[in-house]
Amino acid sequence: MNITILAVGKVKESFYREALSEYQKRLGRYCHLEIVEVADEPVPEKASPAEEELIKEKEAQRILKRLRENSFVITLEIAGKRLDSEKFAKKLENLALAGKSQLVFVIGGSLGLHASVSAQADLKLSFSDLTFPHQLMRVILAEQIYRAFRIISGAPYHK
Repeated sequence: MNITILAVGKVKESFYREALSEYQKRLGRYCHLEIVEVADEPVPEKASPAEEELIKEKEAQRILKRLRENSFVITLEIAGKRLDSEKFAKKLENLALAGKSQLVFVIGGSLGLHASVSAQADLKLSFSDLTFPHQLMRVILAEQIYRAFRIISGAPYHK
């Protein structure tokens, strides 16, 4: 299975990069994990709703260019579906059994995702009502993907 985390903006902090690298290494026995970053737009401090929408639209254009037609797209959105770790693992397992070999998880920028990206989602997933820094969310997502594969393989990691 090929999994891509497609995210807006660069991971600046070295500790986040190190954590992502560690999960990429751990996941190597289960799947190929690729992390793709698209440029983010600067957000003025007092941006109007129209300016925010324009920023999200520009970021969306970059995201949409990276989506392949045969990919199963999972967007991370506060209003998305919530799954516990076991159900998330079962979802990944079922996707693999259904022949979905290319999964793309999409993480928006600081303003979230534009509606045009959300509309492309095969699954909208929420991890919490809480807001996480989008750089940290990549690490959380990578850890949950690793946890899911450990659950699928019957390993005790998930407890």
